[in-house]
Amino acid sequence: MSQSISLYKQLANHKLFNKTINFDLKRIKLVLKRLGHPERRLRNVINFLGSSGKFTTLHSVRHFIEANKQTATAYISPSLKDIKERFWMGDRFLTYQEIKQSIRIIEKFNVSLTTFEVLTLIYIINASKRNVDYHLVEAGALFAKDSTNVFDFPLAQVIVNINKQHLNFLDKNKKTLNEVIYQKVGFLSHFTNIYVGKQIPTVLHKIKKNLKRNKSKLVYPNTWKLIKKNKNYFYRDKINKIKLNTKNIHSKGLLENLCHAIKISLDLKINKKVIEKTIPSLSFEGRFQYLKNGKIKKKLYKNEQIMLDGAHAETDAKNLANYLKKIKIPKYAIWAMMKNKEPDLFIKQFKGIFKKIITIPIENEKNCMSAKDLEAIAKKNKFNVEKAIHFNEAIKKISSPDKKLINCLGSLYNVGNILNKN
Repeated sequence: MSQSISLYKQLANHKLFNKTINFDLKRIKLVLKRLGHPERRLRNVINFLGSSGKFTTLHSVRHFIEANKQTATAYISPSLKDIKERFWMGDRFLTYQEIKQSIRIIEKFNVSLTTFEVLTLIYIINASKRNVDYHLVEAGALFAKDSTNVFDFPLAQVIVNINKQHLNFLDKNKKTLNEVIYQKVGFLSHFTNIYVGKQIPTVLHKIKKNLKRNKSKLVYPNTWKLIKKNKNYFYRDKINKIKLNTKNIHSKGLLENLCHAIKISLDLKINKKVIEKTIPSLSFEGRFQYLKNGKIKKKLYKNEQIMLDGAHAETDAKNLANYLKKIKIPKYAIWAMMKNKEPDLFIKQFKGIFKKIITIPIENEKNCMSAKDLEAIAKKNKFNVEKAIHFNEAIKKISSPDKKLINCLGSLYNVGNILNKN
């Protein structure tokens, strides 16, 4: 784990690599050209882009592919516990040595890059050496000039739920949902397969408008349904009905992401029976994740449950709040958040749900909100709230023999820290 922190610090403090987000494809394309265009050696690339659900959709597709006795690399962002998680190479993650070696190769070109561009290059350099069936690539914030938008002929491009989550990356005069949709959808490839996930009606309408002249095969979310019968959920399209036999996927939003992945996988000719057999083993780390064992779980009383969810957008908060409303035991929150999010809109969704909120900063993150600022926002919204110096103190303030659910929410980075503590 110390090697992972060391590598992140090396990238953050590198004289060539700037941690500030700066959307421009010129820099990464220059390095790719000097490398001899390794991105062109990646066959069957599938891009995953949007605001909420990229990882869960990609993760599901990857596991369906592997259950089908095929192989795929995967590039995800961010990592939760370790930098290596970003780079799945078909049968294993990259080693620290391979990551360091790739950084040395990139350094030689003396091109100023963002940290995310360097991470994308590390993936492409190594994935280009792998003989696999698919390459699954998760975009960063937007897509128009995102460093993952460098593949000329992707097999497919998957649009997950789009919401206001990335407004902060837009210019002051363009901070609108319309512009977010345009930046994510208006620059997709032609002559590919575009899969659109579940959206609110206004967003879906705008996506269709942006794709009006796109010459790809367009697969919209009306081609499948998430249905509930008695207590069971099912994926259904015109031909298939698949039971979502899972104890690990809890919310409607996550189940819709799973259905989206099923649709894509069926179109990849993955057998329906393979998908059915794989669903029970699927789980999404850091997303509606109950800790069932580990150091933190052992410290809690028997009657206490703890759940982690790194969602940080208003839409994600609504999804989590709808799930929590069905839980009948008392609920408490440990809340942390990065500065570039919308804390007020986020926390408002939980009115009437939490008995108490403890706010904390995120360890090893300079750009996180202070516990004091989060406490002030929660107070303004009439929550019973208290601040803590760190996670351990927050747990002490909540833990007791009484039955309860403790929710750690608001940041994937904080969830990663908690998972490492556990």
